Amino acid sequence: MFLYVLLCCVGVVRCYGNGLVSSVCGSMKPNHGSNSAQTSTAPFTVTADNTAFKEGDQITVLLNSQPGDQFEGFMLQARQVGSTTSIGTFNVVDSNAQLLSCNGAASRAVSHTSDTKKSSIQAKWTAPTSGQLGDIEFRATFVKTASTFWVGVKSSTLAYTGTSATAAPTVPSNPDCGKTKVCFSHPSSCDPTANTGCYFMAVQTNQSEMRIEMFGQADGYVAIGFSDDQEMGNDDIYICGKDSSGNLQVQHAISTGKTAPTILSLGNVTDIKTTLMNGNTINCSFTSRNAISTRSRATSTSEYYLMIAAGPSNSQGNIQIHTKKYVSSTKANLQDPSQVVTSAEEFPAIVKAHGCLMLISWMTTGSIGMLIARYLKGVAKDHGCCGKDFWFMAHVSLMALSVTATAIAFILVFSYARDWSGGAHPVLGCLVMILSLIQPIVAAFRCEPNHERRFVFNWAHSFIALAIKGLAVAAIFTGLALFEEYEEDGWMLKVMGGFVAWEALIYVLQDLNLRAKRKDSAICSFGSMRPETVLLVLFLLGNLAFLIALLVGIGRS
Repeated sequence: MFLYVLLCCVGVVRCYGNGLVSSVCGSMKPNHGSNSAQTSTAPFTVTADNTAFKEGDQITVLLNSQPGDQFEGFMLQARQVGSTTSIGTFNVVDSNAQLLSCNGAASRAVSHTSDTKKSSIQAKWTAPTSGQLGDIEFRATFVKTASTFWVGVKSSTLAYTGTSATAAPTVPSNPDCGKTKVCFSHPSSCDPTANTGCYFMAVQTNQSEMRIEMFGQADGYVAIGFSDDQEMGNDDIYICGKDSSGNLQVQHAISTGKTAPTILSLGNVTDIKTTLMNGNTINCSFTSRNAISTRSRATSTSEYYLMIAAGPSNSQGNIQIHTKKYVSSTKANLQDPSQVVTSAEEFPAIVKAHGCLMLISWMTTGSIGMLIARYLKGVAKDHGCCGKDFWFMAHVSLMALSVTATAIAFILVFSYARDWSGGAHPVLGCLVMILSLIQPIVAAFRCEPNHERRFVFNWAHSFIALAIKGLAVAAIFTGLALFEEYEEDGWMLKVMGGFVAWEALIYVLQDLNLRAKRKDSAICSFGSMRPETVLLVLFLLGNLAFLIALLVGIGRS
């Protein structure tokens, strides 16, 4: 047992022998049990081959030990003076060294690959090409033994001599747009010099290079893209967003659908200018000589759909799902500045009409028709029209209206899409449509009420109705999720959840009342009005409140 405990302790002390120490990027302190860092002068040094730097410079860094001393482990970072966040990127030229990611950013630190003894290590550091830069220093942790190590050994300060995030002039929408620049914005033709709520991009082509400008409000990033279609996926993207230090950086990426885009090498991008105003107004411009590649092709064509997206970033500077997305209504020829590029409506009126008709069908008319058939057969009994009781006429009329509205909604959306869009929503909608057509056909061939096999129809009719209701509710939820795909609060989904809870409550109360009636009782008394009628009226009032809220939400989408 003693040997087992001893081995466990050794495992704790030597757990970073492989140098994979990204988890301590911030503190740079080895996790060596209760041992503390030495306070004496370290017998190791950190030196750089230059005393100054500017954007994109490469600096050679050496870690050396004094004669007679060696180190087993190390970690090397570059930090702005006074900062606790690593900046720039490293390349290793030594087999005893490896690159580490810090705060989600690759190649931000260097560490050992094993605990073999070392006298010197060499690495190359590349300065950032954008952002608010300043003087830096290299910091290192040296591990001599598990109990003897030094943290934060510094190099001499390297002075920053660059132009430090030259502020991009506020992007003008006039007079250059339509003359020398292809511009796309939302709202259409908005002016970012006068409207901070404007999302704007401009492309000015000159032979093999493009001058790209982007502007918008976001907590993390603004991105622009070039696409072969109006859907995200296989698009060439440039991102202007905050890094882990809160500074703006420009990144090149390719999107792969509704997942985080793949970050590429920045490539041949120069003259980067960035401005961050009020913490959330992002303005970037740069010159790119990279060929536009949408993966499906990389040709000399210059016509693309233009995209603007904006959203938050996490604390590591990684972009999250966008909360704003705008796509041009037509392809833009980047060689023809004279064209007018407008924003496509995300949800055309015909799609909104589809959503509204489905809500009315299965939140209101269908729900009320089902309630009447289940709980109100005794109301106005022997009173009706054409030999049919009132409840039956009301049920048939409401359900016929629901089926008709569903069919119209179905035709509208298919005439707009003209294709299968994929996902759960269209599958659920098709099932609702099919069962809605089967139900009246089954009802038309039902046998007489007193027939010995009438129970077969009753069960089938009830089962199909329950299936339609469940599928319709699921279709509504998935449809509302499409309307709120880029919304943070998802309030329409919450309203729909409230409606489902409200309807379930009414069903519970109606069932309790039905059970009480069978015992010649009632759950409550309302004078001459029957409890089931009162509950139906209450349901209708609540139903209309939920329905109107959702209709307004769809109209504003």
